[in-house]
Amino acid sequence: MHVHFIIHEDFEGPAACEEWAKSRRHHISYSRLYLGEQLPDSAVNLDMLIIMGGPQSPLTSTKECSYFDSNAEQKLITNAVDKGKAVLGICLGAQLIGQALGGMVENSPNKEIGYFPIYLTSAGLTDELIAHFGKELIVGHWHGDMPGLTPQAQILAYSAGCPRQIVRYAPLVYGFQCHLELNTAAINALIAHSRVDLHHADTYPFIQSEREIQLFDYTAMNQQLFVFLDKFMQRYQTQQ
Repeated sequence: MHVHFIIHEDFEGPAACEEWAKSRRHHISYSRLYLGEQLPDSAVNLDMLIIMGGPQSPLTSTKECSYFDSNAEQKLITNAVDKGKAVLGICLGAQLIGQALGGMVENSPNKEIGYFPIYLTSAGLTDELIAHFGKELIVGHWHGDMPGLTPQAQILAYSAGCPRQIVRYAPLVYGFQCHLELNTAAINALIAHSRVDLHHADTYPFIQSEREIQLFDYTAMNQQLFVFLDKFMQRYQTQQ
């Protein structure tokens, strides 16, 4: 199977998602946009498209960030959806999926940085791909916005700080505002880039300190992500 990653910044890499793809011996390709690498012309030769996070918004223009073309990414996303590919967006990636499918990105009620529980909705508890998360799962967060919704979208999980943590747009299209892919290397890169935000840990209810974030054990969260990705790929294969 061919998994393609869209990576916006060197400090928001695929982390455990890449570990999963390598461990399953999938063919992996990348669009590392911060290095000037191009997006695929089409999703026809892909099986799974994973769009990673970044500090940008779906509304960010190329004048504001020269290597980030939101419209081009949205076009690739709709192409992948139309061709029946498995599409997963994480953080900014989830917001780009919502935008591509007709939803408008919105500010989250709270900025969240650190590790806080998400809670599955009734739809989430019956969703075959994430029901194993259980009613509550502590996961990573690093965002100030949240994905827009379409008429077909279903919210599968929320947190105390954000009402849209996992959104299913279609059986093969999922958006994770939260971060289950973070590991030690990934979190150290984010911390190094975001120390200004971390200075607000004492004044904002959903921003943890650098020390709290570094003490978190990623193992269980990453394992839950691996199960989701295995199920996601199996669903894709059965629908081909």
